[in-house]
Amino acid sequence: MLVRLAEQRATGALLRDTGTLYLLDGAVVHAESPAAPGIEVLLTVGGRLSAEAWQEAVRQGGAEGRTARWLLDHHRLSEGELEISELGTLFDAAFFVLAPTGGPTRFRHGAAHWFGPVRPVPLSEVERESRRRRRFLDTLWPCPQLDAAPVQPRHDPRLPPATRHERAVLDLADGVRTPSAIAALLGRPAFHALVHVRRLAASGRVAVPPPNAGRAPVPAPAWFRDIAHDADAALLRRLRDALEHL
Repeated sequence: MLVRLAEQRATGALLRDTGTLYLLDGAVVHAESPAAPGIEVLLTVGGRLSAEAWQEAVRQGGAEGRTARWLLDHHRLSEGELEISELGTLFDAAFFVLAPTGGPTRFRHGAAHWFGPVRPVPLSEVERESRRRRRFLDTLWPCPQLDAAPVQPRHDPRLPPATRHERAVLDLADGVRTPSAIAALLGRPAFHALVHVRRLAASGRVAVPPPNAGRAPVPAPAWFRDIAHDADAALLRRLRDALEHL
């Protein structure tokens, strides 16, 4: 399907249980997944924007799919900052959307995201990067169930000290939070948390769950799976969810 959509220069939303890729002329312009913090989390929790500034951008530009443009025009972000944040969000969410266990795939022609395009990325590049990230995680510690299971720290005074970033993950690991939940609290991409958790498991600082312990990502919201034929109604629902997230 990805090859066909790219060849057809399709515009719309590729929907899976693990999230959504938004396409414009066959290229990916945005990605969302329940397993990955959204761009609003990276910008607000990460400290670049206040929650009020983000909400204002969504209110003023979201209805026309120009949230990104509004942030630039009103000097809330520079072009470089916006592009880096959006690409980071896109590749982070796409990693989960394109997971082998993502379930059935559907495409809704014409659907657009309220954030608006920033830098379109070829589908082939998104798919290639997702595979590269999966291989990289396996080189760290081949245990994919770690990616969705609660992070259970192990306390052993004989182990060498953790790095600063690893310590930030361990401080939030309580045996309940998953790597994705920890990433959201830190305001960082989920993939960064996966890397740290795999390294911590390799060093013995995180318990390795049994093969059947990994949980699938949280099911996508209903509008991910069933965008209404009324594009305006679907857009309003997405805007509402974006504003209520904070």
